[in-house]
Amino acid sequence: MDISALIGIVKQHAIDAVHPGYGFLSESADFTWRMWNEAGAVVIGPGWDILSKTGDKLAAKLLAQQCGVPTLSAMDKPTATVEEARRFAKKIGFPIMLKAVDGGGGKGIRLVRQESDLESATKRSIAESPSRQIFVEKAAVDGFRHIEVQIIGDGSGQVRHLWERECSIQRRYQKIVELAPSTISDRQFIGKIIEAAMRMAQQIRYLSLGTFEFLANADRGEFFFLEVNPRLQVEHTVTECIAPVDLVRIQLEIAQGAKLAETELRHVSPDATQVPKLKSIQLRLTAENVQKDWTLSIGRVEAFSLPTGHGVRVDTHLDHRQTTVVGADFDSLLAKIIITGESQQVVLSKCRRALEDTRIKGVKTNLDILRAIVAHEDFERSLCDTSWLETHMDSLLASGFDISRSITRREETFPFAKEEEQSLASLTNTSNSAVMLRKGDAWALKLASPSQGAAEETHHIKLTRVIRNEFPSSFKADIEYSHPHFQGPKAFTLQATNTNASSTSIMAAGKHRRGDVNNPLHVVVPFPGKLVELEVDEGDEIRPGQVVCVVQQMKMELEIRANRGGRVKWVTDALDGEDIAEGTLVVELEESHRVEKTKALL
Repeated sequence: MDISALIGIVKQHAIDAVHPGYGFLSESADFTWRMWNEAGAVVIGPGWDILSKTGDKLAAKLLAQQCGVPTLSAMDKPTATVEEARRFAKKIGFPIMLKAVDGGGGKGIRLVRQESDLESATKRSIAESPSRQIFVEKAAVDGFRHIEVQIIGDGSGQVRHLWERECSIQRRYQKIVELAPSTISDRQFIGKIIEAAMRMAQQIRYLSLGTFEFLANADRGEFFFLEVNPRLQVEHTVTECIAPVDLVRIQLEIAQGAKLAETELRHVSPDATQVPKLKSIQLRLTAENVQKDWTLSIGRVEAFSLPTGHGVRVDTHLDHRQTTVVGADFDSLLAKIIITGESQQVVLSKCRRALEDTRIKGVKTNLDILRAIVAHEDFERSLCDTSWLETHMDSLLASGFDISRSITRREETFPFAKEEEQSLASLTNTSNSAVMLRKGDAWALKLASPSQGAAEETHHIKLTRVIRNEFPSSFKADIEYSHPHFQGPKAFTLQATNTNASSTSIMAAGKHRRGDVNNPLHVVVPFPGKLVELEVDEGDEIRPGQVVCVVQQMKMELEIRANRGGRVKWVTDALDGEDIAEGTLVVELEESHRVEKTKALL
């Protein structure tokens, strides 16, 4: 996000307050300070002083240590080099965690269990950090659960908690399922974690909403502070459902100077041992292809149906009145399905039914996995730690596929199923765009008269907002148009209809060479994204498992590795920073070389 551009918008429209949402800017002290000092606008949140003490993970660990809260061994200063990371890792021993000091949403985090994986993981972690700074921390992964405490402060030293959430169902350190309260039965143990979070918040006179996160192992009686998320969390919904309060409303009231006693919190007990009677689970529905290593599923949401009913809440940006396109630049979240009830068993039963009623067409989703999780015995018995999902991934994929297939077969037996399917499709049946056109796309158009000697003129068009994308049949957008005789760009709304152009031919012209996943000599990118770096060249000898390129999805850098060794015969002509499609061939190996050289490299 461009802070200077946002400040310009605030000034232009005399905006007096900005809500930073969930993203990186919500934890940026620089953004908050500049917005106030340059534009006179308040950024709703803790303010730059508290953000400087909590948004930076190393600074937050120092605060925890000052408050006597247990922490894991970690570097006391950030680094941007593999060498420093290696030295510290050898000192504390593997496994270790690499963490961006200013990362979020799982970005910039890597678990490294052995030294041979350290260099590659360090480079990726550094690349995903906005400041290009990381630190090394001792890993606590086996048997630990992710417990976070919801904190609210008014800046006067008065601090309240709204109990805890459990977020152990994660993949690549991105949360998928969240619960409130925790399923850990030892409330004295949970009380100690809540008290530690309260102590830290009081120390800095915390202002606004904040989540203090911990790793906890109830069997050992151990917990360790992880980080502070000084903002509204994606999973705040489950806290709202069990309290019950409106956290966003409280956040806005505090930003206007309200004290805690003047908010809804005056009706909520401050006793950590008095657990709310309600239970709540949030299920994150994302546009990811779980069968292809959870890669982002880019495309148009053609139709959808989301659950309703007592105890069912759905937060989503999907809208039947407009087309939703999933791109590579933003988060894959499609909807949050929040289920609340009086017992864990009731909530689980409702979860299963809600997921049966959920349908998304046009893009792949993680719906199968969600169905498998809520049906699993371990989840029902509260036996899941932070490594559970990845450990059981293969069996969950298989059982989720079976559950979804069973639901589909059952629906096909009902006479209304086909009618409902047609109804869903009709909601978006006029949207057939195969071309991804986005804000910021621009073209230079050279126009010349067919008459000999006529001067050629260059016109420029830039999309500033895509209103309707059904190209080539229909397209509408706000544009900036520059004409050779204009003083500067002018704003117009462009609308194109009834074209006879073939979208297939348009798309085909921009594609790179595609690979064959069944050809052992081909290294194929299994998902769409942005090419960050091609790490081999023609003539190179490569080993099985060697990284050949890095592709970015949603700001996360993913490595593409060779399944076998050999000599590189050909590499893609795609440039660093260029968008590439799923199935793009990046490397082709020589056939005559493969057997002998693979053996030699092994």
